[in-house]
Amino acid sequence: MTSGLEAALVEASSPSWTQRVRAGRDLASFADVPAAAEVLVGLLLDVEDTAVTRQTAEALARVGTVAAVRLIALAVAEADDNHADWLQTGVHDALVDPDGVPDVAATCRKLARDQEEAVRRGAAEISAWTDGTRC
Repeated sequence: MTSGLEAALVEASSPSWTQRVRAGRDLASFADVPAAAEVLVGLLLDVEDTAVTRQTAEALARVGTVAAVRLIALAVAEADDNHADWLQTGVHDALVDPDGVPDVAATCRKLARDQEEAVRRGAAEISAWTDGTRC
């Protein structure tokens, strides 16, 4: 593991919400690494502070890979209404930025064929969020 990944994994369990936000941003590019993926889903569903949820969702949506959006979809499938609102806000925050945001809707279409039902359900929800947004 790279030292940046290790440091972010440690930061993800910090009692400080600002450190967890930073960890979510730092880990987003490692969405395809199993250890990071597990931690990222935890950050997306952070029970202490919805700022962590929102900022981690935004970072993952900005990365926009199938692995990154899949983690948002998993979190959406597990989220209560409050967390789902903040996940949606984070995705929207990424989509309103005109600078090179990936096509999240296209990624969701790929995830619609995922073998895991929760991922398919979450991807359908994210697709609905992106409707009418430049993506």
